[in-house]
Amino acid sequence: MAKVKTQFLCSECGYVSPKFLGRCPNCGRWNTLVEERISEPKNERKSRVSFEGKSSKPQLISEVKMHEEPRVKTGMEELNRVLGGGVVDGSLVLIGGDPGIGKSTLLLQLSGQLAATDRDVLYVSGEESASQIKMRAERLQVNSERFYLYPETDMSNIRAVIEELHPQYVIIDSVQTMQEPDIDSAVGSVSQIREITAELMQIAKTNNITILLLVM
Repeated sequence: MAKVKTQFLCSECGYVSPKFLGRCPNCGRWNTLVEERISEPKNERKSRVSFEGKSSKPQLISEVKMHEEPRVKTGMEELNRVLGGGVVDGSLVLIGGDPGIGKSTLLLQLSGQLAATDRDVLYVSGEESASQIKMRAERLQVNSERFYLYPETDMSNIRAVIEELHPQYVIIDSVQTMQEPDIDSAVGSVSQIREITAELMQIAKTNNITILLLVM
C-alpha cells in the first residue's frame, strides 16, 4: 500500500513546505506554492545514493584509492574537451542550453557517433515519434544497427526497456517530458524532475550505463 504525503511546492524556486503559505519564504514570490501529493511505495526508494547496494562509510582522503577512469571519445572534439576527454562509463551528463540552439540535434549526432563505436545506444524521446526522429537522423546521415529509438515518457516503461536491452548509452530527450507515475504532480514539475534525475543517476551507477540527460 502506497503512503501518500501532501506538500506545497514553490513553482518559482522549488521550495517545499509542509503547509500552504501565501508568500514563499525562500524567493519571496506571492501565490506560487502549489499543492502536490507524493505517493511513496513502502520498502522502495530507500537508498537513492547507495549505488553499490550497501551503505557507504566515511573515508580519509589519504586512504581513498584513485584509478584513472577510461573515457570514450565521442567523435566530436569540442564535446570531448568539455567532458574532460570523452564520456565516462556509469556517468550522468546533463546537457542544457537556451531553447532552439540545437541540443536535440547535437544528441542525435552524438548517438550516431557512439553507436559507431560498436556499443548499443537507446534514444528516448518524450516529444517526437520514432518516424520523426528517423527523418531528422537521415538528414544528418545518422544510421547504425546499434542505435535504438524509443518514444516514451513513462519512467516505469523506460526502466523496463533499459533492463531488457542493456544499452551502454541512454539519451533522454528531455527530462521535462518524462513522468514518474508514483509522483502525483505535473509533468515537468520540480518534484518530477528531482525524482527522475535521482532515479536515472541510480540506473547509471548500478548498471554502469552512461546517461545523457537533456534539460530544456
